[in-house]
Amino acid sequence: MYHIYAISDSTGRTVEQAAQAVLVQFPYIERKVHLFAEVNSIEEIDRIVKMAHKNSGLIIHSLIKNELGNYIWQEGRLHNLEVISLLRPVLDKFSNFLNSTPEEKPGLFRRLDRDYFRRIETIEFAIKHDDGAHTDGLKDAEIVLLGVSRTFKTPLSIYMASKGWLVANVPVILDMPIPQIVYELSPEKIFCLITNPSVLSRLRNVRNEYLQGAASTYSSYDYVKKEIKYANMLFNVQTDWAKVRVTAKPIEEIANNILYIYRNCQKKKTTDKSINLEL
Repeated sequence: MYHIYAISDSTGRTVEQAAQAVLVQFPYIERKVHLFAEVNSIEEIDRIVKMAHKNSGLIIHSLIKNELGNYIWQEGRLHNLEVISLLRPVLDKFSNFLNSTPEEKPGLFRRLDRDYFRRIETIEFAIKHDDGAHTDGLKDAEIVLLGVSRTFKTPLSIYMASKGWLVANVPVILDMPIPQIVYELSPEKIFCLITNPSVLSRLRNVRNEYLQGAASTYSSYDYVKKEIKYANMLFNVQTDWAKVRVTAKPIEEIANNILYIYRNCQKKKTTDKSINLEL
């Protein structure tokens, strides 16, 4: 069963009809559309996002208010949910054509769809900062992945970038230090990818075969075991860095694990800040 969450700050007729108009093209897929009308608060959005996350659902909305539209987009990122803004791209085009903006919403639709440009920006960032390149830009990353070769750093970076995250990755190589700038970043940004040496050796052997034996040392079990031991030693020294196991997991599951940890860290920071303010 696939779950679609249709959200509106009005009657909901438009967003529900749009969802049904698309779904009629998929007659054999079991699905359910959940309609939420008159949504006008962050608390209501939080409740819906929680349900969508539980059911791995898709969100489509026709929210007009800038505050709510931006909030649901951000929550979609945090919960690894696909969020579609139904009206914004259309209003963008009308706004540009009419050289005007919707009444009482100055500047809201004078730009092209924020989500579209954000994904371009994040994918470009991931490519630029892949495999330890341009480490001076790590300070701008929201998430930094550390791991030895073949722990899915690059595909994870691209996948999460497609969801709107600024992601960089840095390789860990036997007997080579991690760039100093990594230690200067906020620890909640750092995610250490860990795996099993025998599984990793098998993965590297596939690459070695493709390279016709040119990477035999790199793929040998003894070398892999030493490299993982070295990486774990570096990771364990930094107790605030998150450790994420990637063995036998699909990219989507690993990304969800990372975002789960990230959300909890953000909530803890917010709670701690509130406590400090009260004190």
